[in-house]
Amino acid sequence: MPNIILSIESSGPICSVALHSDGVLLKHLFTNDPFAHGEKMAVFVNELLEGAGISVIDLAAVAVSEGPGSYTGLRIGVSLAKGLCYASGIPLIAIDTLQSLAFAMKQSLPQPGENAILLPMIDARRMEVYLAGYDWTLNKVIETIPVILDEHFKDTLEPKFKYYTGGNGALKISESMGYPIEILPNIDFSALNIGPLAWEHFKAKNFVSVSDFEPVYLKEFAVVLKK
Repeated sequence: MPNIILSIESSGPICSVALHSDGVLLKHLFTNDPFAHGEKMAVFVNELLEGAGISVIDLAAVAVSEGPGSYTGLRIGVSLAKGLCYASGIPLIAIDTLQSLAFAMKQSLPQPGENAILLPMIDARRMEVYLAGYDWTLNKVIETIPVILDEHFKDTLEPKFKYYTGGNGALKISESMGYPIEILPNIDFSALNIGPLAWEHFKAKNFVSVSDFEPVYLKEFAVVLKK
């Protein structure tokens, strides 16, 4: 029997759900309407399941973006995921939103070498972003931290590394800032990125408690990256 995982991405402006079978995409539904999460998320899930001819109890697991990101969006997605898991007795998988963006960045790049650092960024407010750093194997090498994009941030970027960034926070970076970072276009929040990562978690039985799990919210901002 194939292991079908439902993935839910609600941490950003895109409402996105997908079905993967053993890590291979079956179907994906999404809307770019940033205010549609509450209205569309459950509808999309029902459409996916009906289209695949299965019910919730046929799922191997449900995966959800854990943040950081929109407070309202995260609450909607996590509440739906937990409800499905609780009612059906299936495991819950939590995927770091920044790692899912790093996965999308990796998919868009040829292999850049051992010195590459992927720096996905999520828009916060004004010149503030949430970011984390990942190597080419998607191991986290810079912990998730909120950062202000100013001249101090540039000083934290080590010349021995080749930096890439993407996500809606990366749109705040302009050439005039002089950051030694290559900006990758079209790196969006998507359940397409969550599904393959969730498959690896599933094989490793890396699940979270349905009753205790809460999304990750970051509120305090730093001026520089912490080493």
